[in-house]
Amino acid sequence: MGKNNIKYKLAEAMKVCMKSTSVENITVKQIVDVCGVSRQSFYRNFIDKYDLINWYFDCLLEQSFKEMGSGETIREGLIKKFEYIKQERLFFTAGFKGDEQNNLKEHDFFMIYEFYCDLIRKKTGENLDKHTRKILEMYCQSSVYMTVQWLMKGMKESEAELANLMIDAMPEMLHKLFAKIGLV
Repeated sequence: MGKNNIKYKLAEAMKVCMKSTSVENITVKQIVDVCGVSRQSFYRNFIDKYDLINWYFDCLLEQSFKEMGSGETIREGLIKKFEYIKQERLFFTAGFKGDEQNNLKEHDFFMIYEFYCDLIRKKTGENLDKHTRKILEMYCQSSVYMTVQWLMKGMKESEAELANLMIDAMPEMLHKLFAKIGLV
C-alpha cells in the first residue's frame, strides 16, 4: 500500500473518531484501531494527531488553491474552499475548535498567506514589499477568523455570500493589486 493511501486511511479514521470524541481526547491508539494499522505505521507518517489533521487540511486546501491558481478568480477559489469546508464540516469544526500545538487556525493562516504571496510573485514577477506583506497578513488573519466564525455558527451564509464578503472586506490596496493581475 502506498504511503499516501495509508495517510488517507488514517485521515478517514481520524474523521470517524471525531464523530464521538473531541480532538484533544482522541488518541493515536483510537485512530490506528479504527484504521487497522499499527502505531508504528502512524508514526512513520505523522508526528502526532495534529500533524495528521494539518496534512489532511493541506490536501483539501490544495484542491481549491490549484483551481484558484489556474486562472480562476479569488472569489471562485474561495467558493470552492468553502464548499470543501462545508462537505468536511465535521473535520473542520473539530479541527478549528482547538488552540493547542499545531492548531488548524494557524496552519490555515500560514497556507493562505503563503499561497497569496506565491501567486502574486508568479503573476507579477516581483516579491511583495514589507507594507503589502503586512496588509496581506492582516487580511489573511481576518479571513481565517471569519471562516471559523461562519463554520462554528452554523454556516448561515452561502459559500458565495461568504466569498463576496471576503472580497468586500479586502483592503483597497490588495483589491487593486488582485485586479491588476486578473484575480478579482
